[in-house]
Amino acid sequence: MDLESAILTAIEYEKKIRDIYREAAEAVADPLGRHILQSLADDEGGHVKYLESRLAQWRRDGSLCVKGMLSAVISRDRLADKTRRIEKDMAGEDRGDEKRILSRALQAEIDTSDFYRRISAEMDGPAREMFARFLEIEEGHIDVVQAQLDYLSGSGFWLGLKEFDMEE
Repeated sequence: MDLESAILTAIEYEKKIRDIYREAAEAVADPLGRHILQSLADDEGGHVKYLESRLAQWRRDGSLCVKGMLSAVISRDRLADKTRRIEKDMAGEDRGDEKRILSRALQAEIDTSDFYRRISAEMDGPAREMFARFLEIEEGHIDVVQAQLDYLSGSGFWLGLKEFDMEE
């Protein structure tokens, strides 16, 4: 895939995820859930703007400068701390709609990450650097969404790791 096509495809993925988060933020009644979803939508919107600026630069002069890459990945520790602080406020509530919305968002993040993984392996130089950084960012988003799903489902897992075992 050539660079222009790769950037255009990345923009499509980012817009899709942004729109999922925007719709989700409007649908979720919980203020904290709405805030998290809107923050993710804003982050994805920033990705769209960044990619559009890189596309314009590429079309203008055939160069790609990846300075100023966005960095909005939340650390797992910070995510765990934030979620633990709100657990008591969310206890006992039916969160089925949120689970469905987050499941849809998780799949979109996984699909986007798969694209970035594939395309970063195909590219060289600044393009590889840019797409690899987007892969890191999207994997961070996967952690955020997975953590929320883990909490809402009460599965005993946190970020894909078993929190406890009743057998131990």
